[in-house]
Amino acid sequence: MKSLSLTITDWFRSRFPVDRDSILLSLQEPVPNHLKKWWWCLGGMPAYLFVVQVVTGIMLAFYYVPDPSQAYESVWRISHEIPFGWWVRSLHKWSANLMIVTVILHVMRVYFTAAYRKPRELNWIFGAVLLIVTLVFGFTGYTLVYEQLSYWGATVATNLAEAVPVIGDFLARFIRGGDVVGASTITRFYILHIIILPTAIAIFLVLHIMMVRKHGVTELHFKDEKPGAEKTFRFFPDHILTELMIGIGLLIAISAIAVIFPPELQEKANPLVTPAHIKPEWYFYFTFRWLKLTGLTMAMVTLGLAGAIFVFWPLVEPLINRLFKRDVSIPIGIIAVIGILALTIWEAIAY
Repeated sequence: MKSLSLTITDWFRSRFPVDRDSILLSLQEPVPNHLKKWWWCLGGMPAYLFVVQVVTGIMLAFYYVPDPSQAYESVWRISHEIPFGWWVRSLHKWSANLMIVTVILHVMRVYFTAAYRKPRELNWIFGAVLLIVTLVFGFTGYTLVYEQLSYWGATVATNLAEAVPVIGDFLARFIRGGDVVGASTITRFYILHIIILPTAIAIFLVLHIMMVRKHGVTELHFKDEKPGAEKTFRFFPDHILTELMIGIGLLIAISAIAVIFPPELQEKANPLVTPAHIKPEWYFYFTFRWLKLTGLTMAMVTLGLAGAIFVFWPLVEPLINRLFKRDVSIPIGIIAVIGILALTIWEAIAY
């Protein structure tokens, strides 16, 4: 029996040449002590929620029909006729919303703890791109339902694209697949939603994790730390158990929310009837309010500029600090958060 076990082990190692000792050593890698508190472990939450998105998305794709004449009806069947279809759709919706929330919170934590500075500038860029891709992921998701919000949200988005200087007309026609939102538009959004965006998230997530493994987690120090206290603890099993508890807690929370607040299905998209009051999903409230305040072209130019500064902030920050002759990253971050919150709340309560 022993010789058979050794033979199987040797066979496996020769065909899967992974250094077992290196894996065990990496599992023993120390991590900063502040990660014992779950609220500093937000980085893993989007990854868990992305897995839920992939699993539920695959299940929904078996029944969804990406065609304007059948899209709404297929979602109705998923919600009312397919066994547990409403629950899977609800899990998909709420995990998407929570994924956006956790990515935003993680980005805020990294920003306000200055964890994006040397040598982690590139990792900030990967994370910022992940946030933008996640927002686009959410947008393409609700456009596929093909209710009124879906159609008119896609119309507003393509009008915004059309307002981009120089390439606007080409970009809008490419997204729409023609001059107006129609069958080609929903096909393009479907391909984006199930192929291109998940692939992009997976790639940038891998790059993001690789950079964390390369540079390690930024060590944070607090005034109430006891002198001589341990500054690190074991990745395995201590930190793994924390992450496991977070994952289980997320699954319980999502399952409860999915049951208590199942997604509703609004009126079917009608290109001939413009709704009196319609708004995008909550995570685009601030852009929608800014659009109303500034107009199409100005909104696209300013939002594009703000997005570029956000993505390349580690490279922009030294120039701004040099201009003001002091570190102004925290005041700028506070002003940005307050501004986005104010626009979001304004749009939420406006009619």
